[in-house]
Amino acid sequence: MIILMRHGETFWNREGRIQGHTESDLTPLGERQARAMAGLAADLVKRDGGQFRLIASPIGRARRTAAMVAEATGLTVELDPRLMEIGCGEWEGRLRSEIADIHPDVFKTREWFFGAPGGETFEDVTARAADWLGALPPEPERRVIAVSHGVWGRLARGVYGGLARQATLDQDVPQDAVYRLQNGQIDRFDCEPVE
Repeated sequence: MIILMRHGETFWNREGRIQGHTESDLTPLGERQARAMAGLAADLVKRDGGQFRLIASPIGRARRTAAMVAEATGLTVELDPRLMEIGCGEWEGRLRSEIADIHPDVFKTREWFFGAPGGETFEDVTARAADWLGALPPEPERRVIAVSHGVWGRLARGVYGGLARQATLDQDVPQDAVYRLQNGQIDRFDCEPVE
């Protein structure tokens, strides 16, 4: 089983800035979202009863979210750079609206993530996700909580589920839900709403 979650809302999420590998702190709402996801993950771990590992992207927003999961579960956070968000090259730190003004066709699909000069491609991030998934123990021994990012989580679920490219990109990337990947199935668990 893999319990997969995205970090809570950041200030740059709120502003519409492209983050990639760049740091941006969680907002107060993001902190509450992270605590809610941590509680939900702890419940899923408790129900399972097995020994889990907690693995997170080394980017600060994921580390902060993972720290709350560690507090809720008693697990120690392991960092793995394969869980890092897509690198967005020259677009990191810029407003999406600013890029949209310069390249109006870019934001018509979810493919825009892969168009940044100096950034990573769909294939780059998919390869990182596949490598990480392939290194995990097989089911049913696999018991991992993974704290990552929107694009990475979307592509990891696509790899896990054997989804086509467009189906992979069409998936949601909530900051108030966790996914359970188990026995070839992907289930979403929504947190109680936080204000």
